[in-house]
Amino acid sequence: MKWKKNLVLYNPLFYPSLRKWKLSTAQFDILVQVGSHERLSQQELANKLFVTKGNITQLLSKMEELGLIKREQEWKTKYLSLTEEGKEFFYEVVPKQEYFQASQFSNLNYKEKNSF
Repeated sequence: MKWKKNLVLYNPLFYPSLRKWKLSTAQFDILVQVGSHERLSQQELANKLFVTKGNITQLLSKMEELGLIKREQEWKTKYLSLTEEGKEFFYEVVPKQEYFQASQFSNLNYKEKNSF
């Protein structure tokens, strides 16, 4: 779980760049996962993020309030997808944030990068 330790160390570094879009790192992770799939169940999302469904419920509610995500109930399963506004936001924010994150590691050599 070395990556998890590194995530804890770098989380404060990435958060300020997300603030301009009023996103937490957890919300950004959700945006990336939901935006990378046409439709995703809440359980599938929880599995991808290594959390419980309960852990992401509040985050999803906030993102729903922002108009980024919509939830649809089918029988016992809740499905998530991006709204049209969410898709536009995804295509604007994700490439910029990925570029920013990659730039934070640009001064590391090959061995240092592989240690992550």
